[in-house]
Amino acid sequence: MTGPTKSNGTTTRGGFTRRGILRAASATAVLAAAKTAFPFGAHVAEAAGPETTRAVLGYIALTDASPLIIAKEMGLFAKYGMPDVEVNKQASWGTTRDNLVLGSQGSGIDGAHILTPMPYLISAGKVTQNNVPLPMYILARLNLDAQAISVAKEYASLGVGVDAGPLKDAFAKKKAAGQAAKVAVTFPGGTHDLWMRYWLAAAGIDPDRDVETIVVPPPQMVANMKVGTMDAFCVGEPWNEQLVNQGIGFTACNTAELWNLHPEKSLAMRADWVDANPKATQALMMAVLEAQQWCDDMANKEQMAEIIGKRAWFNVPKKDIIDRIKGNYDYGNGRVEPNSPYFMKFWRDHASYPFQSHEVWFLTEDIRWGKLPPETDVKAMVAKVNRQDLWKDAATQLGVKDIPASTSRGVETFFDGKVFDPDKPGDYLASLTIKRVTA
Repeated sequence: MTGPTKSNGTTTRGGFTRRGILRAASATAVLAAAKTAFPFGAHVAEAAGPETTRAVLGYIALTDASPLIIAKEMGLFAKYGMPDVEVNKQASWGTTRDNLVLGSQGSGIDGAHILTPMPYLISAGKVTQNNVPLPMYILARLNLDAQAISVAKEYASLGVGVDAGPLKDAFAKKKAAGQAAKVAVTFPGGTHDLWMRYWLAAAGIDPDRDVETIVVPPPQMVANMKVGTMDAFCVGEPWNEQLVNQGIGFTACNTAELWNLHPEKSLAMRADWVDANPKATQALMMAVLEAQQWCDDMANKEQMAEIIGKRAWFNVPKKDIIDRIKGNYDYGNGRVEPNSPYFMKFWRDHASYPFQSHEVWFLTEDIRWGKLPPETDVKAMVAKVNRQDLWKDAATQLGVKDIPASTSRGVETFFDGKVFDPDKPGDYLASLTIKRVTA
């Protein structure tokens, strides 16, 4: 047996290390504190025995990443036996993709807060280097609603809102003058791209031919609008609220006004990590699901805004976060909604459950715009990537009672009257006027 060493060594009697003892004591303290603050399901981690205590998760500075940040800040990962989880900021969705391909073994990440269509595009090899597929799993939805489409101040007098129609002539004039209007999204084929495209196309504005669609990372949207490099953008909060607070532009619409209770971000992991670490996966999910419940409680919004606004996370003033997470919307164009129903949901309305029917809509839209080929077997892809079964297992272990009985939320209706039946996506495509496919 290894004996004691001098004070500059690390070994103690019994083969333990001072660092190890201190680390274990610290982990125990964090776990005890977490059990006090979040007593829900506290016994599970001790019995689960995760295969690893470490996972590396990525996030973008967007309010819908809050469950990962809260799970880290409040010791929930430690509570469920995963004290070594890292939650690392990513510069862009492209960076997130690249780091997922690397994996933590290659100094990348194992999973991420992510745009819901991205795990599908990555799994299909449509957005990776050399089109090499990387199998991914979606484990949970992180939120519903509360992205926004913002427009530059110069268009404020046109009355642009949920109807983008007032921009049609203005954008046509810009294109005729040789300077097409620029609309920014965060990743090709991602949620913000699809919201922007739907909004424009519903007003008869072709997002590929009538404007120039550009890609800008979320944290850079406001700065780019400020220097006049774009006419409109779609992004999550807090960047739309910050834009209004700085007087640079206005919110044309909350994306929930396009599709009420729409799915948005997801928690996704590399499939190989999940397959190798099923117990650790469940522990991660339980921590995130519990954090989602905490984030959804209005009593916690002030604390949540303070935490995510920290320099280590968003580096954004609390004033740019707090109003909209409470449902208080100043659109910046004279419209004020003090108790909007369109605030971000993290848990209520089954926000966390990844309905497979919603995945079908995202993939159908990506087919619509040529991001996926028309012959894509959508149902097979969803069945492979969407792991709602793992969500149900984690929720059951957590003691959640209200678990959806069906993988489909049924028929969805959009602001323009279009109807999406997940069992008949072809009918939906056929009903759309502007698209890149014929059926």
